[in-house]
Amino acid sequence: MTVAVVFTGGTIASRVDPVAGGAVPVLRGADIIARTPGLAEIAPVEAIDWGVVPASHLGFGQLIEIARLLEVTLERPEISGAVVVQGTDTIEETSFAFDLLVRSDKPVVVTGAMRTASEPDYDGPRNLADAVLCAGSPQLRGQGTLVVLDGLVVGGDVVVKTHSTAMDTFQPRDGEALGRVVDARVHLGPRRSRVVLPAPPAAAAEPVHLITAVTGMDGTLVRLTASTNPAGLVVAATGTGNTHPELLSAASELIARGTAVVLTTRCAGGHVAPAYAFPGGGVQWARAGALLSRLSGPKARIALGLGLGAGLEGDALAQVLHA
Repeated sequence: MTVAVVFTGGTIASRVDPVAGGAVPVLRGADIIARTPGLAEIAPVEAIDWGVVPASHLGFGQLIEIARLLEVTLERPEISGAVVVQGTDTIEETSFAFDLLVRSDKPVVVTGAMRTASEPDYDGPRNLADAVLCAGSPQLRGQGTLVVLDGLVVGGDVVVKTHSTAMDTFQPRDGEALGRVVDARVHLGPRRSRVVLPAPPAAAAEPVHLITAVTGMDGTLVRLTASTNPAGLVVAATGTGNTHPELLSAASELIARGTAVVLTTRCAGGHVAPAYAFPGGGVQWARAGALLSRLSGPKARIALGLGLGAGLEGDALAQVLHA
């Protein structure tokens, strides 16, 4: 059985360019595979060069395009799973998008590197080898999209980037990892259930904005977004879902105009709850019609854009938001 590997660029494809003054993505799939000794011993690999793009440049349209490519590729009986190789900047968002969009039971694994090919501790080859191992593992069927870096296997719905440069940056936001890769073997722990969109959208609903509440923030930024006619707004509130009352007032104006507003927490862990009833508290947000989400702010934005694009509303949209 063959593992399809979709190469999109990122740090794993980057080398330092003295003229540019820093690292830039230039390596194609064959270049990265050539730097990964023993890969053929793990599984036959089919390289698909989608592009050489920094992860910070990816948008909803490109994520839907890659998800369609994955769906078509995984329909082939000789393909046991797929790997997406990309930059690590937005893996916590892209992996969740693929988790929602790709309906196949075959594993999809997202990986990358924290060091460029110009650095002596380049981690791309090990991460690619581990990802191919996981994508070809029948044990991981039905587990949706996974992120595999530094030997850790984490579900796309909970993975977050916890450090800007550390090798072990990708960790579960809540709960525990699904497993580890040790000595070229996959060691699995708990399984998970996942939410999949009933039908992938032709396009995401846009724009969907994300605003993080900070001390003393009023409704100015929210009202400025109104000029863009947003399809959705995610507010990452303090604590269990609390903001300045003026921020809530501005968001209520958007809700009245038909904008879907989602409330989550800016905290590194935990989730929102309608606990406080003071002006701007979580109780007041819920009463105003905001949808409460257990997801992080970036993931809630992915869920909202894709969910609205798929025509979801009410309980169906809430389910995608893990309410």
